Amino acid sequence: MKKLLVIFAVASLLAGCRREDWRETTIETPSLAESQVRDAAVALARYEGVDAQSVKLDTVNKRITLRYDSMKVAQTNLRMALQDKGIEVVFPENKTGIAGYINTRGRE
Repeated sequence: MKKLLVIFAVASLLAGCRREDWRETTIETPSLAESQVRDAAVALARYEGVDAQSVKLDTVNKRITLRYDSMKVAQTNLRMALQDKGIEVVFPENKTGIAGYINTRGRE
C-alpha cells in the first residue's frame, strides 16, 4: 500500500508540472513600416519560445500579432527586442499596481 501511495504522489507531481504556456499577444507598433518588417521578423525569430508560423506583421494597422511560450520568453523581452531594432513599441499601462505585470488574458 505504501508503494502505491508513493507512485501516486510522484505521478501527481509530474502531471502538475507545467512545461509550456502558449499565449497570443498583439504588440502595438505605431510607426511600423514595410522596411522594418524583416528586422522585426529577425528580432522575434531569435527566441525559441516564439511560434514563427504565427507571427503576423501588419503595417497597415501598425501591430504585430504572435503566439509565444511564456515559460521560455517574456512578453517584455519581445517588445524590447523590437525596440533594439529601432521599431517603436507601445508598452501597455500597468493599472494593477503589480510591478512588471502585463495582462495577456484580455485586451492590453
